[in-house]
This record gives sequence, structure tokens and C-alpha cells, in this order.
Amino acid sequence: MENSYFNGISCPNEYVLALKDTLNVITGKWKLAIVTTLLFEKKRFSDIQRMIVGITPRMLSKELKELEMNGVVVRKVYDSTPVLVEYELTDSGKKLKHIIDTLVQWGLEHREQAIAAFAEAEA
Repeated sequence: MENSYFNGISCPNEYVLALKDTLNVITGKWKLAIVTTLLFEKKRFSDIQRMIVGITPRMLSKELKELEMNGVVVRKVYDSTPVLVEYELTDSGKKLKHIIDTLVQWGLEHREQAIAAFAEAEA
């Protein structure tokens, strides 16, 4: 696999550091789920919470703040009564769609292989 990151070196420090930076931004039980809810349109807090089964309001708030701090999500407050707050992905956050699509595809293929291997072992 030819990639400009490698430049003939098997695993340069910059490559590892970039991966660590990426994982620092997107890892956690809820972050990718939150990003996924925002991939196609902006949403209010309650809409995001409704779409992610099991997330508490406190955890959603914490994760949204971290995603905002890392430049993945932007919070918009509208001057209205009652106050309307919406969350949407930044341009950087929108670039995660390709990564998420790849992870989903891998998950579907892996699940299929795991089910087949389990069925074969049971036979």
C-alpha cells in the first residue's frame, strides 16, 4: 500500500501520533454514535438523545462538549423563546462519514463471517 505518510518507513512516529490524535477525538462509547446522528442534518439535544438508546443527558452533554472542543461539532444557540439550541457537524466532522461508512461495512462483513464460522462450528 503506497501512502505519502509512509515514505518508505514501516511505521513513522507521525503516523502513530496522528492515529492517537484521531482516536482521542472519536473514541468512547458514545462519540461515534453522536456523530452518526448528525451526519445528515443538524439536531437538537433531545433529538440526539432520542436516537441513541441508553445515553443519559449528562453523558450526552459531556460528549457533545468534548466533540465541540475538538472541532467536530458546533453548537448554535438561536435567540428565540424558548431558546433553541442545535448541534451540527463542522466540515472536519463531516469528513468522518467516510470512516464511519468503512467501519459499518467492515462490521456487516465481520458479522456475516462470524455467523458463518459459528454455524460451521456447531455443525
